[in-house]
Parts: sequence; structure tokens; C-alpha cells
Amino acid sequence: AVTSHLSNKHLASLLFSMGTTPCDAPAMAPMSKCFTVFLDGRILGYLHEDIAQSVEKRLRFMKVKGLSKVPPMSEICLVPKTKFASQYPGLYIFTSTARMIRPVWNLATDCKEWIGTFEQVYMDICITPEEAIQGVTTHQELSEVSMLSTVAQFTPFSDFNQSPRNMYQCQMGKQTMGFPVHALDRRADNKLYKLQTPQSPVVRPVMYDHYEMDTYPLGTNAIVAVMSYTGYDMEDAMILNKSSFERGFAHASIYKSQIIDLNSDHHGRILQIFGCLPDNSHFLGDRLTKEGLPHIGTYLQRGDPFYSTINIQTGKSREYSYTSDEPAYVHQIKALGDTTGIQELSRVCIVLRVKRNPIIGDKFSSRHGQKGVCSMMWPVENMPFTESGMTPDILFNPHGYPSRMTIGMMIESMAGKSASLHGVCHDATPFQFSEEEPAIDHFGKLLVKAGYNYYGTERMFSGVNGQELEADIFIGVVYYQRLRHMVSDKFQVRTTGPVDPLTHQPVKGRKRGGGVRFGEMERDALIAHGTSYLLKDRLLDCSDVSKARVCTSCGSILSPYLEKLRMGSVTDASERNRRWTCKACKQKDSVQTITLPFVFRYLVAELSAMNIKVKLDVAPISSQ
Repeated sequence: AVTSHLSNKHLASLLFSMGTTPCDAPAMAPMSKCFTVFLDGRILGYLHEDIAQSVEKRLRFMKVKGLSKVPPMSEICLVPKTKFASQYPGLYIFTSTARMIRPVWNLATDCKEWIGTFEQVYMDICITPEEAIQGVTTHQELSEVSMLSTVAQFTPFSDFNQSPRNMYQCQMGKQTMGFPVHALDRRADNKLYKLQTPQSPVVRPVMYDHYEMDTYPLGTNAIVAVMSYTGYDMEDAMILNKSSFERGFAHASIYKSQIIDLNSDHHGRILQIFGCLPDNSHFLGDRLTKEGLPHIGTYLQRGDPFYSTINIQTGKSREYSYTSDEPAYVHQIKALGDTTGIQELSRVCIVLRVKRNPIIGDKFSSRHGQKGVCSMMWPVENMPFTESGMTPDILFNPHGYPSRMTIGMMIESMAGKSASLHGVCHDATPFQFSEEEPAIDHFGKLLVKAGYNYYGTERMFSGVNGQELEADIFIGVVYYQRLRHMVSDKFQVRTTGPVDPLTHQPVKGRKRGGGVRFGEMERDALIAHGTSYLLKDRLLDCSDVSKARVCTSCGSILSPYLEKLRMGSVTDASERNRRWTCKACKQKDSVQTITLPFVFRYLVAELSAMNIKVKLDVAPISSQ
């Protein structure tokens, strides 16, 4: 983007010298034969259509070569006249800031030119020299991958993939648990994800090195075998080698910053400070420092002492416990005071490190939009193995290939395998290979040279009984990313818990220990299955079941009430003899107990407030 402003006052006189007629001067031709000249949105004058194209070419030449002080970041566009309704014709020149520009190769001047979004539409830009048409093509892209974004340029062999998969990878590339920062101790991120064992990919595009992404790696090289094994790999699930996990595969941590601010009063006076009294048991037991804070590296579990404060006015101390369900280590403590540094310590930032090693349900992805969750940690002794005794890190289901058409992942597997065997890193920049020189032939020959199968397959043996598998298994090295979507952050479980005080139904929200809504569509599904008792269980028994008294005579659930105790009679017998009475029809024998949702009672009460009476037609089951 253009960020610096350059003076354009001299451009007006330059345009006048090249044949532009000022607005206040007599026109050289009828207006229908002229183009309007705009300079940064201001009408400068008019230009005859016979010389308009040559003026535009001369201006562009001056811009590219840096002549006559024409700004190199300027935008020059001649909008032609057409028979149809289109952009207003004229010569548009922009030199202002905040414009998006990009470099292309100017074929006429044989040097680089910066073009903007407005003029790009009216240019003929080719991708490769073979596409250029003499007299028509004016510019050429600097690279075949110029159309790709920064994130898209990190996808290896993206020209072999279906386009939606490349877009998925552009989204997931931003969700990886990579190596985010080097100055970790000097940061105070609210939440930061960090991979403990990152690796440099052996198959990478040239832009990966250009942006020095090895400084911030995104994932791990994994041995991936494409096979259906055990049934735990259905529907994008993947099996992880338990031994690989135990060696550190995809281990990660989360760094959470927790700011503790001891509130001051309205006059700005501090009432509490961090600290421990000398007789504090946790201070004596070396759980807290004399400042009332935990030691660096302390392992915290729910209920452990977290910090201690002292009330300045009373001199009493108060201890606070660690309340999170997830254990953590104290990574760092930062004292946050005022700008002068003389204020008492009443505000700190405690950085906690939470271990997040892979578990069943965590999300992984290759660089080709092939995402999946870990469904099982399979023991290495039961994993299939090759003739050389190698067991894969990941088992990938072959059904993930046909419909997704991510051929780039298959080529990456072959390229990664050959790169590992020959000790090199392969260039995975798109548009290198063609029909005449296919990628499979290039990497297949490298595999044959190393003594492996041309197609990247190997004979494998069952880890259960040791028998040789009938099919050849496609196995290679694929760079896998661990994504930040973890089951530890998403699981929601509830037996009983808090309910809404108004409706007596379970509250919603994972943090509040709420339930998952059983909606109308789920209800329709149970009705379609004919499972009426299951429907009753979900919508009544596990929600807001309640007992209510109803008068079978008048049908009201609001009028029955319990008789008051007589004065002086507080014995158990008098309590048992109390009966329910309908206030509306004054009957006692007609009041019966029924089961209904509490929210229905609330609805009836709301309707009665609007002068709407709800009458229930209730009768004993035997009489119906």
C-alpha cells in the first residue's frame, strides 16, 4: 500500500505540455471527441481522443523510468469509450496515499512497475512469456504464484488440489499450534498456544524460506500410512502411534495470563496488598513467598494456595485458592504498579503454563485441508509395520482422497519420503510440473534411486498377527499441523446442575455447567422414530418435571391451596390432616396430583395475569 505522500503539483503543468486543454480554455474539439483528465479526483482538463493513448503510454514510461518527477507509485489509467454502459471514460491519475499496489513486469520497458487496483482492470497481463500476445499484452506477472496470498503460498503443490481444500488450509494455517514467539517472557498475551516439538518441513515452497518461516515453524514431519485399520479411522478420524506420542509428537502448551487487581476505594487509597504474615502456614511450608505469591514453577491444582493478601487497615491476611479444574505451572509473575514505581504491590500478572499434549478428540490437519481428529492412541506393538520394521506415526483413511481430490498431499508424501532418503529439502512451489514432466515421475525416480517403490507404496505386515497385508500400502512423510481446537476446551457434560429460577429448566452455557439444548428438530427426530418414552425423558424428566395440584372439577392448577394449621395445633397428626382445597369451587375431594413441566405452570400464571383462563380437562385414567 502507498503510505508516503508525494507532491503532484508539477503533474498539472506536465499534462498541459503534453496536449491537455485546461477547463477554462477553448476546447480543441467537440466534447464527444475528448477524454476528461482527472488528477486525484479533480478535473484538470480535456484531452483529444487521437492523442490520449500516446499520452498515457508516455506518462507510464516516465513513471517506470523515473523521469519528469512522475511518482513511481502513481496510478495511470485510460478508461476507453464503449458502446455499453461502463466506467466513465477519461484519463485517471492517482498519486494519493492509502492505495493498494503490487509489482508486475512492464514488457515495453523491460523493468518492474507498481500498478494499482483501478488500472489493473484495463491492462492485459500474462502469467508466463508463452501466453504473451504481440501488440496486446503489456505486462507480465513476476511469478506464477503472485495471485496467491502469503498464507496460500505456504501450501505445497497447491496446483494439484481442489480449490476449496486450498481455502480450508488458508483458514487452518492460522489456527496451528506452532512456535508463535521468541520473546515469550516479555509478552503478556491473554492466551498463547505453543508447540513443544516443532520441525522444519522437508517439503516446502520457495516462499516458505523467503518469509523465513523456519523461525516460526508450524508443525511436525510425520510418517503417514494410507490404510483403513481397526475401524477407528472412519469419517476423517485418524489413529496416532502411541509410541510417537510418548516421544513428544505434537506436544504443546497453553500460556494464560491472569491479572489480579486488588481493588482500591473510591479515593484511590489501596486497602489490600499482596503479602504473607510470618505465621502463615503456607509461607512456613514454602508454598508462597513473603510477597504472598507462588514460586515460579509451582504446580497448581484445584484448591492449592494461589496468593495471599494483607488488609492494611486490619492487618489480617486472606488466602485465595487456585479455582481452575485444569492443573497448571506458574511460568512467570509480573508486578504491575503505577508509573512512578513507588506504589504498594496491589496488581500482578501471573502467567500460567498448561500442558496440552494430544488426547483423543484433538484436531490435526495436513497442509492440504485434510483435517481430522485423533480417535485412538494405538500401541506401537499393534501398529502395522514395513519390511524394515518402521511403524507409521499416523494412519490416514484412504476414503479421504477420492472425493476431496487432494493429490498434492499424495505428491507431498512421495516428495517427503524421497527428501528423507536423500537428505535434501524438496521445492514444493506450485506450477513447476506439467503434463510432459509430471511430479509423480520426478519423485518416483528419486524413490527408485533410493531403493524404494516408484509409486511410494510398501509391503506392510499386520501388527496383530504379523501376517503380510494383501495390498501395498502408500506410506510417506507428510507435514502435519496440530490445531488449537482441543476437546479439553470444548467438552460439555452435565448430570444435574444449576437451573433457571424462573422456568426450573437447566441453564445454558459451558462455563455455567449448563446443558445442551434439545430443540424442535431433535424432538421431530424422536417423534419420527416413535420413541415416545425417550421423548418424555428428554423434555420432561431431565428438564423441569414437577408435581402440581389440579382441580378436576374446575380444571385449574392455580386455585388449589393447602389448608392453614389451626391455632395451637402443631402436632404431626394435625400436619397430616391438612388437605388441599380448590379456592375457586371450594371442593376438597376434586384436587388431584399430576406431573407436568414447571414451565407450563409458569405459562398458566403469565396467561392469568393477562386475564386468560387455562382449564385442564383432567380425569382418572381408569375412567377414560
